[in-house]
Amino acid sequence: MTNNQISLVELIQIFTQYRNNIIVNIKHLQEHYQRTGIKRVKGIRNENGELLQPWLRAEYIDNAEYVSMGEFQFNRNTATLNMLIKRKVKLAKFEDQTPTIEVAGLLVNDLNTFNNYTIVSDGKINVKSLVVKISSKKAFDLLKEKGILDAEEFDFHAEHIIQLDNLPLVAANSYYNSIDGLFNELAEIKVLISIISAHLRKESDVFVVGQLDEFKKHYLSKNVYINFPTTNEYTDIHEALVNGTLESRFSYKIDVGSQDILNFSKFPSANKFLNRMYRLYDRITGEIFIKPSFEMAFNENLAVRHRLLSSRTKITKVDELMKPIFDDFLGLEQNGIVGGILKKVGADSLAQLLQDKQTGKQINKEEMVAALTVAHKKLEQYAENIYQDKISPLVFYIGSTGLLPDQMQATAMTAEEAAAKYPNLQFSKDEQEGTFFAVGDSIISIYAKTEYYSKLLSVGVDN
Repeated sequence: MTNNQISLVELIQIFTQYRNNIIVNIKHLQEHYQRTGIKRVKGIRNENGELLQPWLRAEYIDNAEYVSMGEFQFNRNTATLNMLIKRKVKLAKFEDQTPTIEVAGLLVNDLNTFNNYTIVSDGKINVKSLVVKISSKKAFDLLKEKGILDAEEFDFHAEHIIQLDNLPLVAANSYYNSIDGLFNELAEIKVLISIISAHLRKESDVFVVGQLDEFKKHYLSKNVYINFPTTNEYTDIHEALVNGTLESRFSYKIDVGSQDILNFSKFPSANKFLNRMYRLYDRITGEIFIKPSFEMAFNENLAVRHRLLSSRTKITKVDELMKPIFDDFLGLEQNGIVGGILKKVGADSLAQLLQDKQTGKQINKEEMVAALTVAHKKLEQYAENIYQDKISPLVFYIGSTGLLPDQMQATAMTAEEAAAKYPNLQFSKDEQEGTFFAVGDSIISIYAKTEYYSKLLSVGVDN
């Protein structure tokens, strides 16, 4: 690094600070963009492999050369940095381009679509440069001071080419805080998010069932986001590899876990855990529901008890972490863990409703759905803040440099060595070939997975 040269991470921080004052040439970005995954196309394939197009399509309203600067996000377990760009679109019939103005009593002629552009992929620059215009002299002066711009005078009409591929990805003196306790905190939050998501799969705090059905027919989610079905462009990956339209690469996954649980992939879904550990039954008839799910939770006659486990059932550390949260949420044990998590993230309304429910008070379904929805958003945001502030930058540093930060002293272990020292850890096939580091009460694991990507340059990429 030269004296005035900043890292890409520091540049992204400036972009984020002044994102309302910087616009990006989207045409230039699309023309020079290399896809980092397999290209997906809108539609579904029939039994013969033929692509069936959706009956609606999305058309850009702006169709402009420049768009607002996107929001930047680090990937959670690879050295990858994405820029999410939001654009306005309208729906129109695929056959004759007739616009769709209204769905379920809601105007849909001003919707948003989101495209993810990968700036850094697995520690390597994927977007070499951005062409931008800058409307803030403060932003211009700061970028010039940092050696990013060559222009002498501020001109809000001027286009600037910002080179990204000549910057170090991270600063040499980067410092990262301790990650002790973060995995267990996130694990509790993720388990609760999974429970709430399972409750809300077919519920909305705004729309009724008939409206949700209309949204689904028009490829809209219950949050009124466009949600077209997509499928891989290639029906035969091997053939695409042979003819050169598809290539493979190693993607290095970097996970933070505990000395008992290697990473979050070890956690089952809420409904799967419910089915394994609990029985749901009708309190009036005694009928046991064969395939229980949290969608049934709004049935007033529903009751729950622990499932009688066979002697062959092995209780894992994941089970031991999840069970107290489920027991508390389901009202089988009042240990206070759910209320504590909810109050920590500011979801007091759900904490109060669950407490009222445990005392036998009748809870209105609409009120519960509204409280669950608010709690879900707050839990997701709390978890995202931990990732973006504390975990993802560390993952990015390790994946970009191949090193742990200087302040994290640890000796590399193989899977066999880690398993011998921490016998509760469970390893997937890919993880068995990985490298592991004990850092405080955490385990950092690094392992490779084969990923495929479409080789040709792509326009209008949606990763």
